[in-house]
Amino acid sequence: MSMAQEVSDPVYALLADGTTVEIRPAVPDDFDAVKAMHDAMSPDNSYLRFFNMSRRSGEIEARRICRNPAPGSAALLALTDGELAGVASYVLVRGQPDQAEVAFAVADHMHQKGIATLLLEHLVSLARSQQITTFTAETLGENKAMLNVFAGAGLPVERHYAEGVIHLTFPLPGRGGSDSYLDAVAERERRADVASLRHIFAPQSVAVIGASRRRGTVGRVILDNIRAAGYGGRLYTVNPRARQIGGERCLASPLDLPEPVDLAVIALPAAKVLDVAGQCGQRGVRSLVVVTSGLDAAQSADLLAVCRRHGMRLVGPDCFGVAVPGTGLDATFAARPARPGVTGLVMQSGGLGFALVDQLSRLGIGISSFASVGDKLDVSGNDMLLWWERDGLTKLAVLYIESFGNPRKFARMARRVSCTMPVLTVLADATAPQALFEQAGVITTRGFGELVETAALLAAQPVPAGRTVAIVSNVGSAGQLAADACASLGLSVHHPRGQAKRRLHTLFPAGTVTGPVATLAPVSAEPFRQCLELLAADDGVDAIVAVVLPTGATGDLEAAIQQADVPKPLAAVVLTQPESVRLLDNRVPAYGSPESAVRALARAAGYGAWRAAPRGQVPALPDVRTEDARALVRTSGWLGPAQTAELLHCYGIPLADLPLPGPRVKVRVAGDRVFGPLVTVDAGDSSRTARFTPLTDIDAAYLTRSHPDLDGLQDLLLRVSRLADDLPEVTELDLDLGGAAVVSARVKAEPYQPLDPFLRKLR
Repeated sequence: MSMAQEVSDPVYALLADGTTVEIRPAVPDDFDAVKAMHDAMSPDNSYLRFFNMSRRSGEIEARRICRNPAPGSAALLALTDGELAGVASYVLVRGQPDQAEVAFAVADHMHQKGIATLLLEHLVSLARSQQITTFTAETLGENKAMLNVFAGAGLPVERHYAEGVIHLTFPLPGRGGSDSYLDAVAERERRADVASLRHIFAPQSVAVIGASRRRGTVGRVILDNIRAAGYGGRLYTVNPRARQIGGERCLASPLDLPEPVDLAVIALPAAKVLDVAGQCGQRGVRSLVVVTSGLDAAQSADLLAVCRRHGMRLVGPDCFGVAVPGTGLDATFAARPARPGVTGLVMQSGGLGFALVDQLSRLGIGISSFASVGDKLDVSGNDMLLWWERDGLTKLAVLYIESFGNPRKFARMARRVSCTMPVLTVLADATAPQALFEQAGVITTRGFGELVETAALLAAQPVPAGRTVAIVSNVGSAGQLAADACASLGLSVHHPRGQAKRRLHTLFPAGTVTGPVATLAPVSAEPFRQCLELLAADDGVDAIVAVVLPTGATGDLEAAIQQADVPKPLAAVVLTQPESVRLLDNRVPAYGSPESAVRALARAAGYGAWRAAPRGQVPALPDVRTEDARALVRTSGWLGPAQTAELLHCYGIPLADLPLPGPRVKVRVAGDRVFGPLVTVDAGDSSRTARFTPLTDIDAAYLTRSHPDLDGLQDLLLRVSRLADDLPEVTELDLDLGGAAVVSARVKAEPYQPLDPFLRKLR
């Protein structure tokens, strides 16, 4: 499906206040509605739009908007609750096939909601798919609202003033988008998304639909959990077959609700869900959580359509509900309530979600908000990241997601969120998601247990500033196990020197203080505490692992760890504890094995290194010839040698006549339709690295770290990245290098126009 096709079908997006708006092309049948909207505009607004007070302006504009568009032109409508709220269009500038003039109009009562800006974003996406590179516009100098739309869009604007009219010109970003424009779009999406999610995660009123008088049923458990958790908002129960449940009056239908509630939780048989969802929409309910399972594909599509039509956000179906423990909202059927805390959690698998909630609650870390998204028809991990970024509670984000609806948008969003809080996930062996997560700073673990262990450290301790770990233990062999684990996971073991070494020797005359520090087995608590504080004061130490075996002859070593003043990351290992991880004094994670503690520290240190590293820049490469290259890939199959050479030449990548001396390196691009182009560098010595486009200079340096001596290799990779980003038609590209020169190349192309991954719209 092309971008043009994407926009030609109705899509839904969120306005600044969280309201859902439908965006679709104008058609001839829309004439009356478009004319009526313009006719209803105040004289002042009509003058600002048409530069005159003619009564015929609205009719003329409606005919222009609603006629079948000429090639290179477009007209879009924005509708809320079926009512026309705004129009936007562009037409090609005469004699300039790559330039178009844009125009907007918004209904008087819909100003200040972001409609014109949203329509502009959709016009930009559509225009880029038609190789339009520049928009122009004209507006009166007193039309501050429209000038603000252009100024705040995130596009560079040139202004020229003449005779009361401002002429604006702004170049459109390329297919990958510019950082300034994508950042502006992302900020608008963040505000709108958070506004819509408040109805789910900060509801003032909740209705449970399908609660039964019989205890133990899903609906009844959800109702009882909300009551037991102390939810302070207004709570309603809907059940046509019961007058009351648990002493509370029941309503016969969602239509009988005394107010348009923020959140309705539906726990009904699949056959009843659509009708009830429609009734919720009619009553003005703002969001749904559908725990019902068993909806087929058609029913799911219809459910989403109902939610879109009525502007309701949807969690589920086939989910376990949502919870915000700090406000007493427990709209789940969990056996035990979650403890309030700092971890945001989103899961597709509700059962594992409940297990993780229990684990984090037991540890004392607790939950800021929880969502089991089930079939993920609407609310997804992307939405939850946006919510946690702004909720003021979440310090650690945990994702247990089995699929991605929009990986490229997720990567950009996760990269931003990861700069301020750790984002954790579970990932089995898979190259594409691994590369995506690495670039975005997402911390990956290999299983449920590792996820809990790493979460315990990141939620309770600061992020390590480096990779040097001091180890102290009252069991020398256990300390050595920790040191071995450090070596295998890329951490360095600290070796005390100078005054620190002498002071440690004073504390433990018969111990080993060269690192790992080994005290005597019957060490007392006070010298052990002093040892931890001494190591923490060493500038060469980034984190500490304290391994202890409590015996009848030792002091209270757990108390020593708890009482130690250690401002750096500290992980304990209590060799006799049955739990894989627990918190000492709600502050220090204590692990059952040295390997677990070091593994968690290694992941935290990797995250710290990512966060401290410069973000990098995508170079402009002004010498590339994108349009010439695009003409070469309008075919299917492998390109011939001459076409391949010319394509590479368009991007400043020459083919060498002869093999050149130097290491043999293979560079490959695979056009993944879900994740985007993946650039892989294979040095032939078991070193294989991969990154998604667009590559920054930092990404290119990472890919070439095995061959830093190859001048020109980084530049070549940046040009390959630009080629892959500009030309999604290129599905495979293989380059064999001798040194940093390309000695052979193969390119495969297929006609393809990708969806715009950054277009602001709902799923």
